[in-house]
Amino acid sequence: MFPPFPCHSTPEEAREARRRHLQRKLQALSFWRDGVERQLAALQAAISTLEQQIARD
Repeated sequence: MFPPFPCHSTPEEAREARRRHLQRKLQALSFWRDGVERQLAALQAAISTLEQQIARD
């Protein structure tokens, strides 16, 4: 079986593993943020369109 936690032989390897982990986390969060920003832009466009339609009527 694999050990429950990765074993690093040097502190430098441990720092590099942590850096890679944080980089992957940053990429995931950025991906999620981009999706939320697209949804927000769509909502804002829909609200703006409805406001324009209400003002015309």
